[in-house]
Amino acid sequence: MLPENPSPTVAADRPGPEAGRLLAELIRIDSVNPDLVPGGAGERAVAEFCGAWLAARGFEIHSLEKRPGRPSLVAIARGTGGGRSLMLNGHLDTVSLADYDGDPLDPQVRDGRMHGRGAFDMKGGIAAMMVAAARATSHRGLRGDVILACVADEEYGSSGTEEVLESFTADAAIVTEPSHLEVTLAHKGFAWFDVEIQGRAAHGSRPELGVDAIARAGHFLVALETLGRRLAQGPAHPLLGTGTVHASVIHGGEEASTYPAHCRITLERRTVPGEHADTVERELTELLDGLAETVPDFRYRLSRGLHREPFEASPQADVVRTLTHHAEQVLGHPPVVRAEPFWTDCALLDRAGIPCLLFGVDGEGAHAATEYVDLASLDRLTDILTATITDFCS
Repeated sequence: MLPENPSPTVAADRPGPEAGRLLAELIRIDSVNPDLVPGGAGERAVAEFCGAWLAARGFEIHSLEKRPGRPSLVAIARGTGGGRSLMLNGHLDTVSLADYDGDPLDPQVRDGRMHGRGAFDMKGGIAAMMVAAARATSHRGLRGDVILACVADEEYGSSGTEEVLESFTADAAIVTEPSHLEVTLAHKGFAWFDVEIQGRAAHGSRPELGVDAIARAGHFLVALETLGRRLAQGPAHPLLGTGTVHASVIHGGEEASTYPAHCRITLERRTVPGEHADTVERELTELLDGLAETVPDFRYRLSRGLHREPFEASPQADVVRTLTHHAEQVLGHPPVVRAEPFWTDCALLDRAGIPCLLFGVDGEGAHAATEYVDLASLDRLTDILTATITDFCS
């Protein structure tokens, strides 16, 4: 059985596993990203809950809502002055509830694990950073500001962190995405492109008039596969390995009796530090121009879509060294240093000039039918963040 859940007015130093109780409350609030699932609840209810919880603990609350219905929350505990500021960043939105095995909004504890949509990705991180910040600032002795950014839309376009960074900054940041209590100092970026292969429509009985866009797209798909193999054999990043590329979606043709005039392929290129959307566009243009020179009637149009930069932190950054020290104290051993293949808001913070890293709970099931957080890891994360905030902002 779960313990009775606290209201936003309960004192921050209430005994017991406060982060677990708070996590249960967060899981109960539907916050599905409506950009992923049309009609999804969005972040308003969960942002309002977090705002009330933090306001009751003396935080200054700012609500940002450039996109109507998609609020992000910034909560600040002001320091006494002269110290370094630290931002803790986590996203409020989740993926779909539809494919979850069981009731996704009913937090269930079994074998030391709390199950529910968002438990792992990433309401566990939200709960830990809220409780840690409340504990670290409860005696008002810190010199630097503690800033919590509870953001919208990370699961789709990261408009929440982008909006936060228009008005707020910090000397360093920690993104509390799940990392299995391992210090994450790099992750890949991505770039999406559309390639439209242009043919010529004609009746299926008149091959001398038609140009088959789908058949010519096949040449491109083979070349794309070759590019992927070449990337895999190229220079590797020490933590991330090499970049990758794959075809994601293909559309073409009208009916069985007509030569297709168009075939559109959407592809994704995962990038490592040193690669970005411009280098990928040059890479693809070279590949496509080569096909245009060698394949009869091969014509194309290349369009850039959403793209996000890769991220890499310095192991010597003060925030990395501080958190690593306190992680070792709590865990009893030096934490693993690693990288992630997926993209996070760390890249936006880094681009804004804020040194940062990623560090979060243990568990499983991000975007999966079963999702859970290991509650012991949640408590350890809360302790590590509390010590890191106190040290860094003193």
